[in-house]
Parts: sequence; structure tokens; C-alpha cells
Amino acid sequence: MLTIIASIQAHPDRVDLVKSELEKLVPVTRAEAGCSQYDLHQDNEDPAHFVFYESWETRDLWQAHLQAPHIAAWRKAADGALAGFRVHELSRVD
Repeated sequence: MLTIIASIQAHPDRVDLVKSELEKLVPVTRAEAGCSQYDLHQDNEDPAHFVFYESWETRDLWQAHLQAPHIAAWRKAADGALAGFRVHELSRVD
């Protein structure tokens, strides 16, 4: 199993756009091969900060997800709306 923590920071004036576009990713990604968990969170103190908690069966399946058309569409829709984006790729220790 591979765990992904994706941290997305929207520009303050683009929070609604970013949230809406991120929400579109959830159902289609959950249906992808190898996706065990794909949960979107919004920070209670900083509504411009979003976090995806993801679990994938293999790294290859996660990499295929990154090349999916809905991810390309999200990148285009969010272009210029993000203040930051960081991905942590984690392997379970225990």
C-alpha cells in the first residue's frame, strides 16, 4: 500500500473555485483501479488549505492516476488559483 498526503493551498480569493474543482475529483478517482481511499479535507482554521488523504494499492496505479484526464482537467481549471501544492508519498512502517 502507498499513502499519499497532498496539501493544496488556494489563493484566498479562489477558495470556492479550488474547492469545487477538488470535489469533482473525488467520485471519479475513488472509482479508479487501485484506489482504496481518496478523502478530501478542508482546514477548519484556514479554509484555503485542502488536504487529500489517499491510499493506493501500488505506486504504479497512483502514477497512472496522475496521468488521468480528470487530473489534467483539474490542473487546467486550477491554473493560477493555487498558492502552493505539496505531495508526500509515504510507505507504511507498522
